[in-house]
Amino acid sequence: MSAASNDSSASSASRSADCVAPSPPFVHAAGLANLRDIGGYPIDAQPGKAVRRGVIFRAAEPSRLEPDGVAVLQRLGITHVYDLRSEQEFARSSSASQQSPDEAWEGATRIFAPVFRDQDYSPEALAVRFNHYSTGTEGFVKAYATILDAAGGPDNKHAPFKRIVEHLASPTAPPSPLLVHCTAGKDRTGVLCALILALCGVDDDAIAHDYSLTEIGLAPRKPEIIAHLMQTPALFGDRAKAERMVGSRKEDMIATLAMLRETYGSVEEYLVGHCLVAPDSLTQLRRNLIVDVDGEQHVFAGAPTRESKLA
Repeated sequence: MSAASNDSSASSASRSADCVAPSPPFVHAAGLANLRDIGGYPIDAQPGKAVRRGVIFRAAEPSRLEPDGVAVLQRLGITHVYDLRSEQEFARSSSASQQSPDEAWEGATRIFAPVFRDQDYSPEALAVRFNHYSTGTEGFVKAYATILDAAGGPDNKHAPFKRIVEHLASPTAPPSPLLVHCTAGKDRTGVLCALILALCGVDDDAIAHDYSLTEIGLAPRKPEIIAHLMQTPALFGDRAKAERMVGSRKEDMIATLAMLRETYGSVEEYLVGHCLVAPDSLTQLRRNLIVDVDGEQHVFAGAPTRESKLA
């Protein structure tokens, strides 16, 4: 297939996503899949409060971002782009040859914040990780436990989760808007966003709802992702496993949050004890991100609410 055909397919996929992805929480930026705002969720123990919108955006990798899409992101005011991929992943993407490693687009700084070291992407490590992702909820929990472990501790000098939490804990509120992404914007990004929402006091059901929205956000790119996965030695052409890997079921995140609390005690204890975040930063993050619900900070349609759970 020619490059022009590939470009045409990508554009068609982007238009398809625009037709089906509800806004909010999705934001439609040409060439960028799975882009959405994680604000707007209700704070479970604080009626009338919600997570501030317009600050934290999540997405898939931006190598296909088109000029119109860049304009959308600039209008959102995004100043920092936290890239959770390894250096090898970035080098393999087409964006590596199109931009400075330190600039995502004009006005936005790309911050290299890898969860995994490059050696974690050996064929042996990938085979183990792929097997985790393709064996149901238990496998996803094991894979996400690996993400939690790798993102903190002394072995990861980049301290990705700590850096992002500290950005959100800026002394001036609101913090400057940021975009966080990995490759698909599903696993590493999903775990980080779950931590932030849980830290703010969002209910597990709503956190799992946000995680599951990747089923919609990645829909246009799923066929090509599945085809790529089926070519890897770890899956040996197994379509069912490849499809499972691309999925984002609510129960996987619910189980992951339970695992996190069993392993670390709480989200706060994980961030302070494992990621070495200062307790004062967690307090400041909450001050910055928890706001009164009003016309601008409304809970978007579809998000589980306290009332809907009691109904």
